[in-house]
Amino acid sequence: MTKTQQVRLAQRPSGLTDADTWNVTTEELPALSAGQILVKVDFISLDPAMRGWLNDVRSYVPPVGIGEVMRSLDIATVVESTHPDFAVGDTVSGTFGVTEFAISDGNGVQKVDSSVAPGPTWLGALGMPGMTAYFGLLEVGKLSAGETVVVSAAAGAVGSVVGQIAKAKGATVIGIAGGAEKCRWLTEELGFDAAVDYRNEDVLRRLREVAPKGIDIYFDNVGGDILDAALANLRRGARVVLCGAISAYNDETLSTGPSRYMSLLVFRASMTGFVVFDYADRYGEAIAEISQWLADGTLKSREHVVEGGIGRFGETLNMLFTGANVGKLVLAL
Repeated sequence: MTKTQQVRLAQRPSGLTDADTWNVTTEELPALSAGQILVKVDFISLDPAMRGWLNDVRSYVPPVGIGEVMRSLDIATVVESTHPDFAVGDTVSGTFGVTEFAISDGNGVQKVDSSVAPGPTWLGALGMPGMTAYFGLLEVGKLSAGETVVVSAAAGAVGSVVGQIAKAKGATVIGIAGGAEKCRWLTEELGFDAAVDYRNEDVLRRLREVAPKGIDIYFDNVGGDILDAALANLRRGARVVLCGAISAYNDETLSTGPSRYMSLLVFRASMTGFVVFDYADRYGEAIAEISQWLADGTLKSREHVVEGGIGRFGETLNMLFTGANVGKLVLAL
């Protein structure tokens, strides 16, 4: 019998999550049945979408239920197996949840090659954020060389990869981030052409300065006033890619929509939402290209790894909404 600590949803939060949102429990897992694996979770992915999963509303996945183990994508090690496709010692990714150990029938579990990149990178540039950036920019945004791309939350897990892919494909790239340090990282280390500091600059005015001919693709991760500023600076035929709206995830009332939506009419532009799961059957092609970019230095992956185990899940999750992380946020067990 294996004992495991787990983080369960105790009550639905209003605003940021706090200690009352979660229960940390200790459970005893049963012995394996035929065709199952027991995994030890090594790294837990922290993603803005997690906050949306806590709301009892209709969405692209069901909400986490009260009393259920919090949903998360993890990197884990197989420690016991009765499954023909998985051996003890395999490194795998799967939605095991916020738990130390988990039992799985292998459905949705993928082996990962730790010789290509370490576990946290498989949750970042080679994981869901990388897939989101790749397909959101290239398939939804339909990027062409020579275009101007603006991405918000550009120092985050998705935004930083969006910008680097756009550069690799021959675009001019402008990132929007909070603070001078993040903006320096974008331009000096990741090769963005310009960065806009939304905390200290007028975003609308600054976008007009750094993109005087307008924006061809705006990759939106934040919504709110920054989305409006981008809409005001579109170019004819622009594509707005709706990936997320982190600025509103903790709002206690429904936020208003964009006030400058008529720019879509004026500039014959489009605004399209997407969910990366729709491209699941094509993840392999994205992983192959991103792996090559990582290997030759075209793309740099940065993970913000927090140590401390299961008990730090709640406080670590809130780092996403205070801007405390740079790159992909990961909890190490």
